[in-house]
Amino acid sequence: MSCIDLILKRRSIRKYSSEPVSEEVKAKILEAGRQAPSAVNAQPWHFIVVDDPALKESLASTGRWRSFIRDCSFVVVGLYKSHNPITKRWGQVDTVIALQNMVLAAQVQGVGSCWIGDLSGDVKGLLGIPGGAEIVALISFGIPDEEPGQKSKKDPKKIFHYNRW
Repeated sequence: MSCIDLILKRRSIRKYSSEPVSEEVKAKILEAGRQAPSAVNAQPWHFIVVDDPALKESLASTGRWRSFIRDCSFVVVGLYKSHNPITKRWGQVDTVIALQNMVLAAQVQGVGSCWIGDLSGDVKGLLGIPGGAEIVALISFGIPDEEPGQKSKKDPKKIFHYNRW
């Protein structure tokens, strides 16, 4: 299957097998994030890789919409710190680009993922995140134990505009 076909087939995975993601595959996923572009190459991001079972359990049990974290292989918490007006304006976008690189790198290697926007509970305290750091999202990664189907998407004619609205 081509890379574009794998990207188009990607779905959010919330059910993971007990098979671990290999360290080699995990390293490639993380490197894909590190290699992402950022405004003026500021690279304002930081990533906390959570693979400790007790920490995953704490993350899973303190959030309303993230119980499946306990079964994933690892979670990446994407954050950024603003150091100047550029990172204040673009830090969140840069971090999202890096996280999406990780999601796509996972997909092409047979690893499932799920974006998690539920930041309820004391994620910062649990993970020792310093003041001034803003959490963008959590992403769970693991070997899929489900194959969700395609969700309905908006008609392209309603969302793509060429040259003018």
